[in-house]
Amino acid sequence: MRLIKDISSWCYKTVSPKLLIVSILLFVVFMMFILPEMAERSKTITGMEQSPDTSFIYSTQDLYSMAEGYGAEGRSYYIKSRYTFDLAWPVVYLFFLVSSITAVFRYFLPDSSWRLVNVLPFVGVIFDFLENTTASIVMYRYPLPSPVIAELAPIFTFLKWSFIGASIIALFVGLSIQSLRVALINDIKIKQK
Repeated sequence: MRLIKDISSWCYKTVSPKLLIVSILLFVVFMMFILPEMAERSKTITGMEQSPDTSFIYSTQDLYSMAEGYGAEGRSYYIKSRYTFDLAWPVVYLFFLVSSITAVFRYFLPDSSWRLVNVLPFVGVIFDFLENTTASIVMYRYPLPSPVIAELAPIFTFLKWSFIGASIIALFVGLSIQSLRVALINDIKIKQK
């Protein structure tokens, strides 16, 4: 628990308005230009739209079916992209989510447990990297089975999306609470005049 508090505290000390703006701009650029380009390239090379990374729930058999459908060239591309593009993208969404959540929850009382939600995206990224590693091993070894590893990949994917989803929900909850806070403060100021 101490580590979580230390990471959270470091984020509150580090995230500034300028850093928040940079994180938003970088996230928007990735979402508008880089992700669509990478998705199209992946679809062209693998011949499929389906990917472990973009699935929320899939089975071990689904993973093997993707490996089969990708073919040798597609599997090679998948592995390479996990250790090029898919190292950068998690850092970008981590930067955005941590900066945004930290900015929103900064105004909560310092001892409030709510302030710790800025650590959620870190957990999502850890599971993202675990997903990439296990799915890449399955792709590399295919058609040989990868017991245990192939069973872990869908679990890591599910946990990745769960923590990213929880981070997004936390951001919207925080924004809603802050909006109410600002509205109440403005209402009080108007009534005091």
